[in-house]
Amino acid sequence: MSQSPDLQLDWLRAFVAVADTGSLTAAAKQVYRSQSAVSMQLKKLEDAVGQSLMLRGPRHMLLTPAGTELLSYARRMLDIHAEAITALRGPEVTGRISLGVPEDYATAYLTPVLRTFLSRYSAVEITLVCEQSTALIPKVERGELDLAVVTRDRADRGTLLFREKLVWVGKEQYEAWRRNPLPIAVHESGSRPRDAVLKAISSQRRQYRIVYHSPNVAGQLAAAESGMAVAVLTQCSLPAGLKVLDSRHGLPDLPEMEVVVIRSKQAKQSAAAGAMFDQLIRTLRRAE
Repeated sequence: MSQSPDLQLDWLRAFVAVADTGSLTAAAKQVYRSQSAVSMQLKKLEDAVGQSLMLRGPRHMLLTPAGTELLSYARRMLDIHAEAITALRGPEVTGRISLGVPEDYATAYLTPVLRTFLSRYSAVEITLVCEQSTALIPKVERGELDLAVVTRDRADRGTLLFREKLVWVGKEQYEAWRRNPLPIAVHESGSRPRDAVLKAISSQRRQYRIVYHSPNVAGQLAAAESGMAVAVLTQCSLPAGLKVLDSRHGLPDLPEMEVVVIRSKQAKQSAAAGAMFDQLIRTLRRAE
């Protein structure tokens, strides 16, 4: 009876990266391989277990039942490997990091960053601060935070990671988009999304009324869900229960926001902060 092949760590690492990111392209950046190499490693893993682990969905790679079962084992095997390396070599990087990120970006993008970082730098302690970009930027400038992922407020701010689309949303049963003046829920004063929304609606010469403003995703969702107003969300934070609105509903197109990572002057001297800065770029930066 032939012996089944071992599950090599490189194959498992590629598999976990695809499961976390949902795509071969994003996974390739996370494991420092080409897309074709990740695809080949995934194929070798599937050959080894004798089952399909991933299926290509309409937007993302999806786990099969076998893939779902293997994923928890794969994570444990990679964690144990990282623990063994750390125990033998000792932690290369130690210290504390304070990282700021808006709520919607944290929910959508931060999990794979933190998981990969902590598997490599388990001795680093991270403090996460979730606030709006307008609050995070000055905190980084004052040195109160080491790093932050924020919506860019000016062209020379930070290192570009990706662009995030703004979208109008509303509760279909209330049809708030039909009212005149248009009731809108917007972001906090001074924010780039708020300025973009007001500029877009003003250019349409449509009457509007700000009935609610909030720096938090939960507040925007509450305004839209209640029928109080149409709201504006980042595309990554869209919930299933709200209708995406566009020109067919009399609303103007909205721009994309540039999402960047910034760091304080002190953080540039910190090995731990430098490692996190690099991890954010490797995991989140998209090809232009």
